[in-house]
Amino acid sequence: MMNSFPKALQIDNNTSWQQLLSHTINDPEQLIKLLELPHDYLQGAQTGDAEFSLKVPTPYLNKIKKGDINDPLLRQILPIEAEAQQIPGYVTDPLAEMSANHHEGLIHKYKGRVLIILTGACAINCRYCFRRHFPYQENKLGPKQWQQVLKYLNDDESISEVIFSGGDPLATSDNRLAQMITDLEKIPHLTRLRIHTRLPIVLPQRITPEFTSILENSRFDTVMVLHANHPNEIDNETGRITSQLKSANVTVLNQSVLLKGVNDCVETLKTLSEKLFHAGILPYYLFTLDPVQGAAHFNVDDKQAIQLFGELQTLLPGYLLPKLAREIPERPSKTLLHP
Repeated sequence: MMNSFPKALQIDNNTSWQQLLSHTINDPEQLIKLLELPHDYLQGAQTGDAEFSLKVPTPYLNKIKKGDINDPLLRQILPIEAEAQQIPGYVTDPLAEMSANHHEGLIHKYKGRVLIILTGACAINCRYCFRRHFPYQENKLGPKQWQQVLKYLNDDESISEVIFSGGDPLATSDNRLAQMITDLEKIPHLTRLRIHTRLPIVLPQRITPEFTSILENSRFDTVMVLHANHPNEIDNETGRITSQLKSANVTVLNQSVLLKGVNDCVETLKTLSEKLFHAGILPYYLFTLDPVQGAAHFNVDDKQAIQLFGELQTLLPGYLLPKLAREIPERPSKTLLHP
């Protein structure tokens, strides 16, 4: 008997980001039907889904070309059988975050800044995610844990910047975000707030006037780091929400991951930087793949990465050139890769 799925959510001006977040596609068979993909891919998708669940919101789904198994956006969200393979060197904690997980919900790796895991929730499960095995259940940030984080920050005056991460920090409510920012603002040596998020790219409805008002009224110098990997992820909505953020005095940057079969092409990377800038976003980092278990099929080796970057450098002005980097555990900063 064929499965019967609910129709994909129809989006109009009254559709809230909360509705979109609660109506993500999470069944491989439904995804394959909606995108008119060959049924031959179902078994592999189910195998990959068992390793790391499928999750994709309707706004992102609508950017994927139906019937094209090689669509670069599809490749980022479609589970495949290769994810179940055990590849030497690919591990569950590729950045050794557990060794810097000093309190529940808090990771402190670099001098002067602390990362806070606001939530394990996300709008999309990217197949290359370096936190696909992260123990979110052990890092729930309830009221008690939050007070411990605030004490940690109060006690260390060397910390000037707080980074909201996840999951995706914007998968949490405005009220919670506002209260957390208010609490942090009471710590005098904190001056900057950085928010790392993919939601504005995959679910742009999240950037509401209410949310931007919270950032605009904060005393912090605020930076939002978006995550787009391919020019097809950037559209008119991206420019609209970036304008809203910049009007709230938010600096907007982008980081990408170099992914085989997605953006390992100099023309694709060039177009991505140009479209980002046109939308009001500055390219920030181009990371090589973190060696997380289940994502080895995305790897681009360093030699090819450096060659691509060298070619990109000849095509773009310096302000459109992201820094090519790798994050190596235990090092005091990101490691830049140069031609």
